[in-house]
Amino acid sequence: MRPTGLSRKMKQLGVLITQPCNIVTTTTNPLCFLSGPTSHAPRYSLNFTTTMANNNNEEQDRLNALFKQKQLLRSRVRKKLKNMDPTLRSQEDNAIQSIVLESPWFKSSQRLCAYISCSSLREVDTSKLLSEILQNPAQDDHTKMSKMLYVPRVEDKNSHMRMLNISSIDDLIANSMNILEPASVDGDGNEHKNVMQANEPVDLFLLPGLAFDRSGRRLGRGGGYYDTFLKNYQELVKARDWKQPLLVALSYSLQILDEGVIPVTANDVPVDALVSPAGVIPISPDALDRMKL
Repeated sequence: MRPTGLSRKMKQLGVLITQPCNIVTTTTNPLCFLSGPTSHAPRYSLNFTTTMANNNNEEQDRLNALFKQKQLLRSRVRKKLKNMDPTLRSQEDNAIQSIVLESPWFKSSQRLCAYISCSSLREVDTSKLLSEILQNPAQDDHTKMSKMLYVPRVEDKNSHMRMLNISSIDDLIANSMNILEPASVDGDGNEHKNVMQANEPVDLFLLPGLAFDRSGRRLGRGGGYYDTFLKNYQELVKARDWKQPLLVALSYSLQILDEGVIPVTANDVPVDALVSPAGVIPISPDALDRMKL
């Protein structure tokens, strides 16, 4: 594949795309029942409120324990990635990208969201994938022979991320953390199209992560950006009666863990399939159907 400006640009700059959700609980003040004569105060109010408080405390303790498990697991996986042999990493990067590029489910996708890999975060490389797409980008939602690409732009520290359309590497800039992402507007001053306002659905998401398992669990980097975005997008797709996109994570071999090791909460979004150097691992019924493996 011929080298592009994207590859050179990504070697110089890094990318970070990825706070657990704060759970706020409200309980009724038991003293509000005691404004009248004590003989009329409901006898169950204090017990009921105490039970609610205990249940809330137990749930918060459970979530805190899960978040602690996640942090410990993140540390372990980061250490393994740091110690990964550079030659092996390059081989697995090439193998994963080749599998994606040659797959019928990628070739047939018309609109997709993909992350811009960051070498300092030791994410699976996506430079060849993005170069292939940007060599012949779609110009509008109705272009059938080429692909419309959306990439992430982190807006704040509150898990707020947008996916904006780009058609050229010139649409990417380095932010304050030296991370490549799309500018809010293009060179002509026009706003980049937000996937949440697009007229047609995305077919495919190519997702990063720290660890995965064969049941679809995904461990992110702790910011909650992808889980928050994916939940919002899935709700949009459901409201518009569109077909849900295929969620495919790219994973080094050492990032695939045994089932049950990755803790999950209600906010975690599972993936439909994994792509590792050994091949595609379909997980959900949708992936089994659409990937035809």
